[in-house]
Amino acid sequence: MSGPGDPPLRPLPPDVAELLTALDCPPRLAAHLRAVHDVVHTLVEWTERRLPSGSLDREAVLFGAATHDVGKTVHRAELSGPGSAHEEAGRTLLLARGIDAGRARFAATHASWTAAEAGLEDLLVSLADKAWKNKRVPDLEDLVVARLAEASGRAAWEEFADLDDLLTAVGEDADRRLAFQASFPVGS
Repeated sequence: MSGPGDPPLRPLPPDVAELLTALDCPPRLAAHLRAVHDVVHTLVEWTERRLPSGSLDREAVLFGAATHDVGKTVHRAELSGPGSAHEEAGRTLLLARGIDAGRARFAATHASWTAAEAGLEDLLVSLADKAWKNKRVPDLEDLVVARLAEASGRAAWEEFADLDDLLTAVGEDADRRLAFQASFPVGS
C-alpha cells in the first residue's frame, strides 16, 4: 500500500492503509485503490488551480478515491467480475467503522455519476476511477466540464480543452498502472 511501484504512485493515506489491513484487503484491490488515489491527486491539484479557494473538499476526494471499492472486500467475486453490490456494501462498511457519511458516500457514488446529487467531488472520484486506465467516458467528462465551468466562470469549451489535455497526459501512464495492478494477486 506504500511500497515503491512502477510507475511511482503516492502511498495510500495511513488511515486507509490501516483500514484495508483490518479488512484483509486483497493485494490487487489495494493496488487498484492506490492507482486511483494517485490519479485523483493529479485531478484535484489541477481542479484546485481553477476554482476559488476552499470550493473543493480535497481531503474527502482523496479519501473517496482511496476507498471507493472497499465494498469488494465483502463482495470478492466483483474483484474479477462484474457487479455493483460492492457499492452500497462499501458505504455501509465505512459507516459501521465510524467514517462520516460525507466520506463514506464515495463507495456508493463512484459508479453513479449521473445522479442529480453527484457533486464535483463525486465526479472527480468517478473520473479517476476511469482515467487511471485511460478509459474515456464522454458523458462523465461532460458533467465534470459543466461543473467546472459553473464554478470557474470560464467557458465550457475552455474547460473541455484543458480537461482533455489533462486526461490525455494522465492516460500516458495507464499501461504502467495496469501492469502495477496486475502484478498483485487477486486473492489474499
